[in-house]
Amino acid sequence: MSQVPTEERPAPPADPAWRIEHLPLLSAVSTALLLFAGSAGFFAGGPDAALGAAAGVLIVTVSFTMSTLVIAWADTVRPALLMPLGMLTYVVKYSLLGVVLAYGVNIDWPGWTALGWGIVAGVVVWTGVQAWWVHRRVMRKVI
Repeated sequence: MSQVPTEERPAPPADPAWRIEHLPLLSAVSTALLLFAGSAGFFAGGPDAALGAAAGVLIVTVSFTMSTLVIAWADTVRPALLMPLGMLTYVVKYSLLGVVLAYGVNIDWPGWTALGWGIVAGVVVWTGVQAWWVHRRVMRKVI
């Protein structure tokens, strides 16, 4: 069923793929970071630290990918859904993370510190690569 453009519902863009065209690059970088974090964790603290560091990177990768997909979908269906669905996605993600962390602090597992560092590394690398990608895309349009 095609959407008929109205004042409330503008026509969808000609090429909606630009909303997710950065995901293959970010997925590749995240996979490399996951392998690096797991290796570094193993050398620093053994198998538990390796699992924790890799899990931290994986948590960030899944979280950021989910947000990207929900926001891209909402923008193609109805741009007015961007804010409510984006906020709902963040509330659900951070609520789940809060529940996991609230119960997790009671578990005596040697990989917790590595998990935290994996999350930090995942956020920094994902954000940096996405900022670089956006800058490159904008500069490509300017030149």
